[in-house]
Amino acid sequence: MKRDMGSALVVCTRRIGDVLLATPVIRSLKMAQPHLVIDMLVFEGTQDIVSGYADLRRILTIPERPSAGAHFELLRAIWRRYDVAISVLAGDRPTFHAWVAGRYRVGTLLPDNKSWWKRRLLHEWVPFDNVQTHTVAMNLRLLAPLEVVPVGTPVVSWTSGDEASIHRLFPHMLDVQRYAVLHVSPKFAYKTWTVAGWIALGRWLIDHGVTVVVTGVGSAEQGYCEQIIQGLPDAVNLVGHVKLPALGCLLSHAALYVGTDTAVSHMAAAAGTPTVVLFGPSNPVKWGPWPKDFAPTTPSPWRKNGSQRQGNVFLLQGEGDCVPCLGEGCDRHIKSLSECLQQLPAHRVIQVAETMLGVREGLTPTSGLV
Repeated sequence: MKRDMGSALVVCTRRIGDVLLATPVIRSLKMAQPHLVIDMLVFEGTQDIVSGYADLRRILTIPERPSAGAHFELLRAIWRRYDVAISVLAGDRPTFHAWVAGRYRVGTLLPDNKSWWKRRLLHEWVPFDNVQTHTVAMNLRLLAPLEVVPVGTPVVSWTSGDEASIHRLFPHMLDVQRYAVLHVSPKFAYKTWTVAGWIALGRWLIDHGVTVVVTGVGSAEQGYCEQIIQGLPDAVNLVGHVKLPALGCLLSHAALYVGTDTAVSHMAAAAGTPTVVLFGPSNPVKWGPWPKDFAPTTPSPWRKNGSQRQGNVFLLQGEGDCVPCLGEGCDRHIKSLSECLQQLPAHRVIQVAETMLGVREGLTPTSGLV
């Protein structure tokens, strides 16, 4: 390695999915130097996705809009505390936090004139690419200056307490022959599929002897989820009841997962579960779920256009010449719907689900607690 490190901080102050997709950086560092002590800095509310991750010593959190006092306390706590600090984001604050924390700093930056001052805060940087390079691959490029071999698969982790909690909620998880997890409510409306589509898929699975487990966010999309549950009275309803680490345990035993462009879909793919992900306006090159054990040296597992499969993941793209538009719904805001997903017929999803149900036996078993 370029330098011997005793401690490292990985800065990823963004959404839950971003935090999960930064875990290959942590795993790579730990495999290169098992003695390395690694902390992570994330936004409050996103830490659950890594709360069971044994490679992390500590998870530091900061509000998305912190008070001056809270920000000062963080800066004082991390000031030059780490041998190396890595920012996987190109923003001002994460770059600044890396500068504060690390005696040696590496980060991702936009290759533009406005970023000149951030380049002076870092010892090494890699150009941010929002179009042609997957988030996992781009994050792993930060390891090159440290001469660390990249490990690609995101890490899905849980504790024994998380495992016990999912067994309480779904006592027959290990008894049923096969179950499918349908994660029906993403965080933003523009990524949603139709109520009728979920019901048709769920009924087809139940008719074919597969137990259906419905998960989702219980608060913001309660009415939407309730309609789906009412249409699937034989399903196991876990909407709003499962924390992310326990959900990872649930996914690891599933025969099938179907969801949209969410952090949970990334979890399912990383857990090795046969995964069907419904993609509309988002760019799959950048945000398609990273298949388990996919080579970390490629720019992306996915191309921009068309439905496609890589390993345990089938990415089913909505139809239309505008797909992917890279916008937030047809009305260009997060509460608007996307016609490419609203018009996606259930029979297409069912056809892919049937194919992916047949691949579980050929997949490498996932590990238990991480």
